[in-house]
Amino acid sequence: MKFSENWLRELVEIEADRASLAHALTMAGLEVEELTSLGEGLDGVVVAEIIGAEKHPEADRLQVCEVNAGAGEPLQIVCGAPNARVGIKVPLATVGANLPGGIAIKAAKLRGVDSFGMLCSAKELGIDNDASGLLELPSDAPVGKPLADFLGLPDASIELKLTPNRPDCLGLVGLAHDVGALFGSHVKVPAQADVAVTGSARRGIRLEAGVDAPRYLGRVIEGIDPAARTPLWLAERLRRAGLRSISAVVDVTNYVMLELGQPLHAFDNDTLEGDIVVRHARAGETLKLLDVTTVKFDTSFLQNSGDSYGDEYDKHALIGVGRDNQFLLIADESKALAVAGVMGGYDSRVTDATHNIFLESAHFAPAAIMGRARKLGMHTDASHRFERGVDPELPRRALERATQLLLTISGGKAGPVLVAENPSDLLKPAAVALRRTRLKRVLGMEVADAEVARIFTALGMQVETIAEGWRITAPTSRFDIEREEDLVEEVARIYGYDRIPTHIPAGELALAIEPEARLNELAVREQMAARGYYEAINLAFVSHALLEKWGMGEGLVPLANPLSADLAVMRPSLLPGLIEALSHNRARQQERVRLFELGRVFAAGDPPEETPSLAIVACGNARAEQWGEAARPLDFFDLKGDLDALIAWGGEPQCWSVHADGLPGWLHPGRGARVARDGQTVGYLGAVHPQLAKTLDLGPDVHVLELALEPLLGRRLPKAQPVPRFPVVRRDIAVDVPEQVSWSQVEHAVRGSLGGALVGLRLFDRYSGKGVEAGRKSLAMGLILQDASRTLTDDDADNCVRNVVSALGAACEAKLRG
Repeated sequence: MKFSENWLRELVEIEADRASLAHALTMAGLEVEELTSLGEGLDGVVVAEIIGAEKHPEADRLQVCEVNAGAGEPLQIVCGAPNARVGIKVPLATVGANLPGGIAIKAAKLRGVDSFGMLCSAKELGIDNDASGLLELPSDAPVGKPLADFLGLPDASIELKLTPNRPDCLGLVGLAHDVGALFGSHVKVPAQADVAVTGSARRGIRLEAGVDAPRYLGRVIEGIDPAARTPLWLAERLRRAGLRSISAVVDVTNYVMLELGQPLHAFDNDTLEGDIVVRHARAGETLKLLDVTTVKFDTSFLQNSGDSYGDEYDKHALIGVGRDNQFLLIADESKALAVAGVMGGYDSRVTDATHNIFLESAHFAPAAIMGRARKLGMHTDASHRFERGVDPELPRRALERATQLLLTISGGKAGPVLVAENPSDLLKPAAVALRRTRLKRVLGMEVADAEVARIFTALGMQVETIAEGWRITAPTSRFDIEREEDLVEEVARIYGYDRIPTHIPAGELALAIEPEARLNELAVREQMAARGYYEAINLAFVSHALLEKWGMGEGLVPLANPLSADLAVMRPSLLPGLIEALSHNRARQQERVRLFELGRVFAAGDPPEETPSLAIVACGNARAEQWGEAARPLDFFDLKGDLDALIAWGGEPQCWSVHADGLPGWLHPGRGARVARDGQTVGYLGAVHPQLAKTLDLGPDVHVLELALEPLLGRRLPKAQPVPRFPVVRRDIAVDVPEQVSWSQVEHAVRGSLGGALVGLRLFDRYSGKGVEAGRKSLAMGLILQDASRTLTDDDADNCVRNVVSALGAACEAKLRG
């Protein structure tokens, strides 16, 4: 919400300077996001008229202008603005003036020609960003009058960052009531009288959308002057609110929206056929909007899931008309005219040739408008207000206000106000009780009864005193007042948060006990940071197109109202987003990247399944730049080493295993592995598949790991054991096994055959080649044996070796070598 400070001060008495006003608004929950001073330091700038203009003798782009400044002889001024011409009135900075930005005006020679002052653009005056030419003033501007007086300067443009529960402050009148309550001042909003009906033109209105459109008002205004110019005061208020002046009709509807918070729309009445019908969109219906976008309503597009429809739909939007996704339209007997609450249609727009208009002012249910503009890929001032909720009692007042302004500016004859409504579908405010004791308990202090009553009365609420406190009835504009806590908040923010005392909470705090059999997520984060990784936090929403590249297009959870097509589905994996972050860093000259993320992934279900996960991505050299060893690229075993470190933290490495089968399509088939705990797959690690790496422009050295987090957090409770009294015995053996047999299979067979007698197993050599059959490999391992009750003999050790060889032969087709 952006507005002029001077405009607000006209509506409410404010005994405070600009900084105090901005601070009070922010502290009341109406955050001032930006405050821009306008027209400061314009002493010496006056309204002037160009009465002569000749080409500069030494410069093609300069003119020598003769300017009437309203005092004495005309001034000679050299000007390079493209719109400088005889007859226009413009701002003149006289010699001695100091403009915003430190520009001091002096008499000077430009290319040999004397110049006594400067004709100014809006940007040079600090009142707008337009520097394309001179600021042209109305033809009736009084020559010689100080520009600040003529334009109502200085002023400030204030932009508020309003929360969605305060749509009442999206109009200056609603905001004025809050400001009046804050400063204890009077709100000067005059009552709106009905405009005299001087025309007889009518048009029928039918409501066919049920609760979505319970009230619709309109009137025909005939004989307006389409060439009528918007008054300077109105155009200036629009400009300082961030809106440009377009035409008298459009400017008036925008002005009333800013003043009251009620969006309006004007149709060219001569383009309408029969009655106005408020209804839902029909399948196959099309509508060309004011921004020249053609919208097609199609039942095959029930939800915006971010799907891409190809080049043939570049300038078209496919919009769903499912029961829970219907679009509300304004139509006549033969065609759609506008998307209700969002944007008008192109064919029924008001043009420079329009003399008769149909002016609408309606109330739509917020749920009927919410999210519709986003589905069209736009955000309009009307949709911003309607989807948050507009006062259902405003349409009549806004229609009368707009009619009054239009007749004053453009002339014409106003027909009767046409009303169609379903009163039973309109929300009616209910009284809410506020207990005096509850207010004191929540705020931690007493607020005088008279002050409480003043606050609610100033906010436009009806106050009834009861034994326990007050019964409050909010105005129809305050959708956010539903329960007692809402009333407590109103008292707190108007009374002043800074006036509420600060108390240390009293009472005993029950500290949560961390289970010893489970690691916490902080421990994982610390372990990853200790291994040189940086934590990344990505959005939980991703692009459907990106997931298709990863082969993850099935079982997704789409969003009903995504922020954009690129954020249309919940992520089924942390890796696509994390790889995007890696690519972003590599594009900025970061060759060695180490990132990890802890977050939830989502899968389709009823309700959708959420799984906490850990993902790691890495690329570049295995070691940071150093001199102790030769540089080498990261490989599979580096990442597996990081996994082993995480597994060891839980104290049960024997429960984990890695396997070469069952890999997803996005992993390299020869440099990837499936990770299992207790035989159940919990994740994958390895190099990204070359084809995917090429598609994503990653390079060949990117390795990834993703695990379900819960299996990683489980750990064995530490248990103290006495120091062994008896020595260990080591036996080294070498066996040859088929090439496809993995070390995890060998390890499983060895541990299963020896049980508790095996306290350590070391693989210290792998060999294939001469002396080993083709298709087989030799594995040399050390068996570390120990008994807690006695010293093992050579026979005991030999028996263990025989058991191992037998088990390996049965499970792995192994043969003892040598």
